Amino acid sequence: MMNATADTLTMLRAINATAAFNRWCGFEVQHAAPGEVELAMAWKPEAGQYAGFLHAGVVGALIDTACGYAAATQLGARVLASHFAVNCIRPAVGERFVAKAKVVRAGKQQVFTHCELYAHASGEAKLVATGETLLCVVEAEPAAAKN
Repeated sequence: MMNATADTLTMLRAINATAAFNRWCGFEVQHAAPGEVELAMAWKPEAGQYAGFLHAGVVGALIDTACGYAAATQLGARVLASHFAVNCIRPAVGERFVAKAKVVRAGKQQVFTHCELYAHASGEAKLVATGETLLCVVEAEPAAAKN
């Protein structure tokens, strides 16, 4: 029988598989526990910008997604970012990127999270960005999901 952490990981992987953008990027849920998630992505040239770095939009998407998943592990509900901020520390260059998100504080309607994004290359991991999100619980199913 699976434990709660394995069940959470299975649930997040299933949710991740339903998101076309996440599939296109190659997002993979690597770890999930109450209040924390690790989301990974292998480098792909289509996700880069003109100088060969991971595009800042994808950096933001990794951080936003990892934070949302971390919140979902504690609330067991749909969440939506009402605000998020990304701090790009250095160019995101690597073979693989890993976003490590944690819940800072969870209430009934809002969740505050923090994330660190690491670029892995040649056996070394470098912090390339950090971010924070404020997520709100969403009750209604989106119209697109009903069709």
